[in-house]
Amino acid sequence: MTVHQISVFLENRAGQLSEITQVLAEQGIDMRAISIAETADYGVLRLIVDRPQATTTLLLEHGFILSMTPVTVVAVPDQPGGLAPVLQLIAEADIDIEYMYSLFTHTGGKAYMVFRVSDDEAFTATLKRHGIEPVGTDELGIQA
Repeated sequence: MTVHQISVFLENRAGQLSEITQVLAEQGIDMRAISIAETADYGVLRLIVDRPQATTTLLLEHGFILSMTPVTVVAVPDQPGGLAPVLQLIAEADIDIEYMYSLFTHTGGKAYMVFRVSDDEAFTATLKRHGIEPVGTDELGIQA
């Protein structure tokens, strides 16, 4: 089960992140997660929001360059070492993690981690073999 992540390409200039968050706020779009990576020439803003289709349309209308990427969200115990067993499964299955970050949401003693991996099918199968179900859009309050 995957969640849609929006990746927005940003120029390295002051104010772009503020502009995006303001546009989303004005439309009542709720961010579930945000991650920023940068190089010398540009940045990549990764977002998970409650309304991905509306967000994509809105940001395109404002001239932003973006893409949608499927990612997998996994609930882990919200305690020291809670992430370690999932990372161990990934290592044992020889799956590369391209990147990961956490969601703002923490409920029922669980934290939520976003994974982009080299082989999503193998990752999902590995999780399921060990009794771990990827988190779906309903649990995160995201419109499909």
